[in-house]
Amino acid sequence: MSPIEIHPVETRRERRRFLTFPWRIYRDDPLWVPPLLPERMQLIDPARGPIYERGTAAFYMAWQDGRPVGTICAADDVELNEWLGVRECTFGFFECVEDYAVVEALLQQVVAWAEMRHLDSIVGPFHLDRENGYGVLVEGRDRPPALLCGHTPPYYQHFLERFGFVPARADNLAYALDLGETPALRRLSRLADRLRARGQIAIREADLAHWEDEVDRVHDLLLRALSHLPDFVPWRRSEVRDLLAPFVRLADPELVLFAEVDGETVGFFPGIANANEALQHANGLRYPWDYLRLWWHMRRQPACLTVKSVLVLPEYWDTGVAVLLFDEMARRARAKGYQWVDLSLTSDDNPHTPTLATRLGATLYKRYRVYRLEVDGQGEGADERG
Repeated sequence: MSPIEIHPVETRRERRRFLTFPWRIYRDDPLWVPPLLPERMQLIDPARGPIYERGTAAFYMAWQDGRPVGTICAADDVELNEWLGVRECTFGFFECVEDYAVVEALLQQVVAWAEMRHLDSIVGPFHLDRENGYGVLVEGRDRPPALLCGHTPPYYQHFLERFGFVPARADNLAYALDLGETPALRRLSRLADRLRARGQIAIREADLAHWEDEVDRVHDLLLRALSHLPDFVPWRRSEVRDLLAPFVRLADPELVLFAEVDGETVGFFPGIANANEALQHANGLRYPWDYLRLWWHMRRQPACLTVKSVLVLPEYWDTGVAVLLFDEMARRARAKGYQWVDLSLTSDDNPHTPTLATRLGATLYKRYRVYRLEVDGQGEGADERG
């Protein structure tokens, strides 16, 4: 075999080749959900990608014998690093054939890039925004991932650890809750009925006509409800708005729930149809006819409702707010024809959500892991990071 060559990705044609490489890795994997190519093209475009407003990123492809064999991205989110007081390089878009020599070449390129920018650790994999395709799948390959969750081959975990990466934080978990008439949900319903009778907690659906006000409420909850987590990163309001904006088009407001006590918003529980059930058949919208395939599958009632966030202010954890939110969601989702709820992702060290999910009868069905590698960070390079 010829040597492995690492080439930078710079032109639009090279970016498209970079983003379509995963089709080679997953072509025989029935669980893979192809990412939307138009969205990914925008994400990594220097003229449009959000990362370039906060820092910079570099993209690389590994080649051998004239064929692409791997991809990787290295990013320096200067704004976030300054906020946190760290010097982290994030890596993502990590895809490769099952050959450790390819992985080694790709990761050495990221290490060199990080050291040139005087960064002292490498964390990932993330797809630049840390919310989509989070980490490496280390457990749960019996069903496709839900919306925003990733899917990776088993050898990615082994290759990263062989290179020297260690877990960066507690694993992130996905739970599945069956909406059938289970004993756990019947108990939940009885408890929720008693709480409703007291009249202290009100559950309402989202008011999309006043969405900016709802964004303010979600932003406030994110800051206050998650600050206890050891790796908590404060959200900017603009980030919250940008994250929620695509879901407004998909959301059924009757399944986006808020909890209020004496007029104060104390909980947020959004349910979104699991679009991955349709996207799995859309081929990432690589070709014009893929849009027709997506339209056809979007007409079908999805089996899964996905909940990407369970936010309850800590002072209301033991007051029944979460119980009422879960019960109301289960009742509404079941009435609309959903069969199960995906709860993803929550950290393994979250003191509340995993325990609550288990008590409701949910089962752990996927586990994702983010890795860290310490590097020298003293490499010869530009004095200014820009």
